[in-house]
Amino acid sequence: MTKTPKASGKTPAEKAPETAHNPVAAAGAALERALVDPLASALKRAGLRRAQKSAGEDVSIATPATPAAKPAATGAGKPGLAISPLAVPFPIIPPIAGVEIATGRAGFYKHEREDLLLMRFAEGTSAAGVFTRHGVGSAPVDWCKRQLAATGGADVRALVVNAGCANSFTGRPGADAVRRVATAVGKRLDCRQRDVMMASTGVIGVILDDSKITARLPEVESRLKADAWAEAGRAIMTTDTFPKGAYATAMIDGVEVKIAGICKGSGMIAPDMATMLAFVATDAAIAPAALQTLVSLYTRTTFNCVTVDGDRSTNDTLLLFATGQSGAPKIHRAGDKRLADFREKLEGVLLDLALQLVRDGEGATKFVKITVNGAESPASARKIARTIAESPLVKTAFAGEDANWGRIVMAVGRADEPVAREKINVRFGDLYAARDGLISAEYDEAKMSAYVKNAEFEVSVDVGVGKGSATVWTCDLTKQYVAINGDYRS
Repeated sequence: MTKTPKASGKTPAEKAPETAHNPVAAAGAALERALVDPLASALKRAGLRRAQKSAGEDVSIATPATPAAKPAATGAGKPGLAISPLAVPFPIIPPIAGVEIATGRAGFYKHEREDLLLMRFAEGTSAAGVFTRHGVGSAPVDWCKRQLAATGGADVRALVVNAGCANSFTGRPGADAVRRVATAVGKRLDCRQRDVMMASTGVIGVILDDSKITARLPEVESRLKADAWAEAGRAIMTTDTFPKGAYATAMIDGVEVKIAGICKGSGMIAPDMATMLAFVATDAAIAPAALQTLVSLYTRTTFNCVTVDGDRSTNDTLLLFATGQSGAPKIHRAGDKRLADFREKLEGVLLDLALQLVRDGEGATKFVKITVNGAESPASARKIARTIAESPLVKTAFAGEDANWGRIVMAVGRADEPVAREKINVRFGDLYAARDGLISAEYDEAKMSAYVKNAEFEVSVDVGVGKGSATVWTCDLTKQYVAINGDYRS
């Protein structure tokens, strides 16, 4: 049976995320090399805190603290979907200086809901992005990449996002629709069309009806305000069952700065730019090139370390905006010591958002952390962890609350990476299922079964050939996933 794809997807696995333009990508690579030093092993647990450590070396980073409590928004993005049992509350996000937000209904959905987001940024705002490397891509992704390359990410003034239509695989008509929206927004906000970033999510293969957006611009513009992050999170939802947000503060040279973000994504999620649209803003003053280096680096340890179904999509977009309105000094180098706390908090925000994608995996009832140790390299560990996390047999076992460690071992071998069969260990939490290539002497089926009845649990594997390690977060695969995707376009 052919499944109609939906947009909010990933990018081909095993490739580095695509940056807006090559000079910046080169800068990011240079920073990564510079960040590796002899203290790397001592800094392993500070992966969120140290710019000296290459993101490629270790993805076993700690889960951020639970967001500040705020009553969760009612209702899902699509009628009839129950809110995920793994949902977390939307955090309290205060205004970010230099950011104004408004939402509205353009009518891309049959039912009554807001599906349009407009953000306006202060003059001089820097922007950077990481996008899908999907072979088809989408018109809004092409637009953002082209404009960021042309401007270097300097003085971006607006963001327009619609849900309900991906505007992907739509050829020249789709590209023209994006251009017309950007032109209309530029005229209203008194900026150039290239200063307007665009993003879309929804059904692939449908040309964007830009008139639905441009007709609502006056109304939406009139509603711009500083305190609308929760509304923004809801407006971009598709099959999401709860809005996703994260917030943190950091110090730069003695001045407090704020970092806030929202994202959407529920299915079609896999590593290397996990499916989603994500928009993060800070009032810090950071030069575009440094901003691009940071977003490229930390995407690898956050959005590229989660998976729901292993599928990839056409519209993945992560945009990071820095308005420079905090009063902190402007930073031009990503490795600047004054950015140490900011780097930690930025990665924490990105990881928080990424993990919420897994918590809202279509039909998910289990949130699972999979860690692989003892691999030949971090890349090898990551591939093994991904293979486990994306195995339908493993994921359905999780759904059935069956600690079927044999399926874990199957997935380890199927990854086609170096392993020492006689040294493989498998643990569910602290419970050993296998030791040294054999069923563990202390194996207790009752305890194993009780453990996997938890809504959240961990699986750890040691493959016994080296020191490489990696962590991937995933969820289970349930009948509800089939139901949601079976009638996605209805």
